[in-house]
Amino acid sequence: MRRLVLASILVVTGAATTAAAGDFPYGSTHSFNVYRNGQQIGSHTLAFQGNGQQRAVATSIDFAVKALGLTVYRYSHRGNEVWNGSILQSIDTKTDDNGKQFTMRARHDGNRLAVERKGPDTGLSTSTNDQGFQRNDAVVEALPPTVLPSTHWNLNQVRQSMLLNTQYGTPAKVQIVDLGRETIKTSSRSIQATHYRYSGDITLDQWFDDRGRWVKAAFKAFDGSEIEYILQE
Repeated sequence: MRRLVLASILVVTGAATTAAAGDFPYGSTHSFNVYRNGQQIGSHTLAFQGNGQQRAVATSIDFAVKALGLTVYRYSHRGNEVWNGSILQSIDTKTDDNGKQFTMRARHDGNRLAVERKGPDTGLSTSTNDQGFQRNDAVVEALPPTVLPSTHWNLNQVRQSMLLNTQYGTPAKVQIVDLGRETIKTSSRSIQATHYRYSGDITLDQWFDDRGRWVKAAFKAFDGSEIEYILQE
């Protein structure tokens, strides 16, 4: 049951356009409960802090899958982003994927995004929902400065054909298709949202409301199980 989760998860726009700094659509926190085949396995929470054009975004993901009363899979991810307006200044992440440790960091450096990544000792193959990391050696790579991280919340990602996978630190090519308007359920109500489907190096479905907020995600895990994110509001 390896890599149950989408290691870094992405973003898309909805009917809304990119919000200006003064119209940032999120509050201080934005949280989802996460379900596997209808059973809750954990949570995914975003925390936002901002001052003018400066903004910090923290991601916390924790999953635990149990079978016959025993935990058979654990996943933990922590990430910290720093933004100046629409420009990513830096991102640092640490991931424990069922005992396999990954770290990555990226810095805006003039005309490039300098990315450093390191994975576990054993090589990993590519799965449906992620792009595999092959070696445990530390790798430094220069990407175009416009490449955005694959965190879900940022509407600008819909204009990208390549995202930075925030678990592995690798470039991920993606295509995004608008599937139209739908009604989705949060924990307490129904809301209108735009449904997007991702394909390429990362595959999933996501929904964004008219305010430009990420409000739902769904994808098939490595073992074929169905993963669903339900917004807690």
